[in-house]
Amino acid sequence: MFPTDPSIASNNGFRALLKNGPFMALWIGQVVSQIADKIFFILLIALVAEYQAEATSGFANSMRSAAMVAFTLPAILFGSAAGIFVDRFSKKQTMIASNVIRELLIIALALIHDRFFILLSITFLISTVTQFFAPAEQAAIPLVVKDEELMSANAMFAASTMGALIVGMIIGSPLLNLASRWWGGYGPEILVGGLYLLSALIIRFMRTKETRRIIDKKIAIHPLSDLKAGLRYLKQNRLVSNAMVQLTILYSVFAALTVLAIQLAQEIGLKEPGEFSFLLGAAGVGMVFGAGILGAWGDRLHNKPLPLIGFLMMSFVLAMFTFTTKTWLGLGLSVFLGVGASFIGVPMQTLIQRQTPEHMRGTVFGFENNAVNIALSLPLAIAGPLTDAVGNALGSDDAGLRVVLLGMSIVVSASGVWAWRNTRDVLQDVI
Repeated sequence: MFPTDPSIASNNGFRALLKNGPFMALWIGQVVSQIADKIFFILLIALVAEYQAEATSGFANSMRSAAMVAFTLPAILFGSAAGIFVDRFSKKQTMIASNVIRELLIIALALIHDRFFILLSITFLISTVTQFFAPAEQAAIPLVVKDEELMSANAMFAASTMGALIVGMIIGSPLLNLASRWWGGYGPEILVGGLYLLSALIIRFMRTKETRRIIDKKIAIHPLSDLKAGLRYLKQNRLVSNAMVQLTILYSVFAALTVLAIQLAQEIGLKEPGEFSFLLGAAGVGMVFGAGILGAWGDRLHNKPLPLIGFLMMSFVLAMFTFTTKTWLGLGLSVFLGVGASFIGVPMQTLIQRQTPEHMRGTVFGFENNAVNIALSLPLAIAGPLTDAVGNALGSDDAGLRVVLLGMSIVVSASGVWAWRNTRDVLQDVI
């Protein structure tokens, strides 16, 4: 799968991590922060709805689009720059500062969100600050765990990321309503801001092996030269760049499925509009299950081509979706898809952490976040119109969906084989 010495393999799995205090502080802190992110998104939608109710007729959709742009644009604009910053400063302090700044911005939102422009501006700032948390979190994992525990650590992070998404979306609205009853009009903002502050306090207890040399080196940031240095590193280290390509393909598939999920859910018998979430939720359950497998037995699988297996599993599921009409089978396939996704995401994230030197991790993960967010954006824009165009050409919406899914299956399978052969060739030079 990637260069690793079998002699360092550990059978402890999650058990060793649960006894690792610094890791647990990082892990719990990021879980709380991610739940806060999801609840903030729900709060944003609710606030936009309030403005839409007061807006002049004809501007409601434009306001919703503007809010989504303000929420997503910083990930594309500042992902790489944030990674460069992370390499110059303490990862721990960066995460703490990110949470505290977001808490202060949430307080400002509670006090001055009487104008739609202010809501957009604060949303843009909160999303911008979030871009600094993500690369700092990923770069901090190797600082608090042993090398042989990285697979299990990334499995826990992958599982908790999906868990935070599911839990945050489920409990977000009830918690916001409860906060409104307890603390009045400022209740929702108090809840979200309090979660960010709690995350900062938890991460404060994290002790890292980060060296002062790394923290103090070249404090002056030169964005352009640092950006070029990062690109040179990715060009020279084909293992890391190949891993990023595989992660980009993975997230592109999920972005496209998000668009197609409503029609696909109807094909397998989920007729209500909101029931498409069951299909996506099943994939999330599969990712959690797959991460659990890797966390518990990843040391025994270190020499297996897990990403290739994952891509082939996803390709098989996409092809089978074209023939599936039973609800139970569709949901089962979605779980299988999630397991395959975890077999790609967790090992590739581990590979990047192992292969990237400490002083470059922030920059590399900044590039990764940029690539992932672009990968999420393009399929979201293309998948729907492409399915409609094919369906119109064939005279059937169902046929359009099947052709697109089958095409995705072929692309995913070919991408998996290509990535595996590329990585295998590089490994022969590395080992």
